[in-house]
Amino acid sequence: MRRRKLLAGLAGATTSAAFGATSAAAHAPVGPSLSGLEDLLLHRHHGAVRGLDPTTAAVAAAVDAARRDFSACRYDTLARALPSRIALAHALGADGHPEQATIAVAELYNTATRLCIKLGEDGLAAVTADRALTAALGGPDALVTAEAHRMVSSAWRRQGHYARATDIAVTAAQQLAADRTTNQTERLSVQGDLYATAAYTAAKHGDRHTAQALITEATASADRLGQGRSARGTTFGPSQVLLHQISVSHLLGNAGQAIEHARHVDVAALPTTERQARYWIDVARAFDQWGKPDRCYRALLAAEKAAPQEVRRGSVRTMAVGLMRHDRSLPGVRTFAERVGALS
Repeated sequence: MRRRKLLAGLAGATTSAAFGATSAAAHAPVGPSLSGLEDLLLHRHHGAVRGLDPTTAAVAAAVDAARRDFSACRYDTLARALPSRIALAHALGADGHPEQATIAVAELYNTATRLCIKLGEDGLAAVTADRALTAALGGPDALVTAEAHRMVSSAWRRQGHYARATDIAVTAAQQLAADRTTNQTERLSVQGDLYATAAYTAAKHGDRHTAQALITEATASADRLGQGRSARGTTFGPSQVLLHQISVSHLLGNAGQAIEHARHVDVAALPTTERQARYWIDVARAFDQWGKPDRCYRALLAAEKAAPQEVRRGSVRTMAVGLMRHDRSLPGVRTFAERVGALS
């Protein structure tokens, strides 16, 4: 707890069938510990990893493994492995490959930020986002730098600085649009993701006009791509715009519109488990806002089935507590609340 407070202080300084019933999954595991990541951030220990030489191939594999763990919602595995993967990337720099090391360190800290946000560790997220951007700015990859700016934007949003967070993401998108050192398809993918993130942040701030303008920009990028494209560990395309439109509509108080957007999403075609689970949680939020507890509960069960670790998030626990008022009409809801940690 002391370490987390210290890190937080450092951060401050620097489809019809799909909507039917579904069954619950097995009990979700205990929430992951980020103590190893905290130690790395505090003590900056960048020693080599046992049994692994810091080769470019080993580091590339570590970056890919971290992305796969996040995409599959294996947050416990990712939390345990991240410190050694980051240390391996730093060791690559000391072994004579500073450029590749800088990119890898930035990418791993980007993933670390996404994990911290998932786990509600906002103080840690601010620190890891700063580390990601610092590393990225020292390297040659504009796409990695843009993604690091997106993580910084998300960290500012989590701290409640919505206007600043929106500006960071929009500025990064505009800078990337002017960059000609990167592949156009990848550039459009990252740029669209930045605009979608900014739209979500503006909606979080209650700024309807800005949110709509930015989601329109994201849609334009998706239309130019034509289909989902991956760049630096994230996928962006028309389906991802729909996911953000669900969130934006919900945040702006239009649950019905959020559900209408949700009905146009092919859940099975979403590229990762994380996206599928996030979809169901956003649907649950919209139904909760709409006053439909039975459908909210079904959506949460679908999210749990897709990714048990995803439903241990604070927003899900809050919904689960609210749903217990309907325990007579929602069989198993109290047990569900226990599984996601809402009663602990």
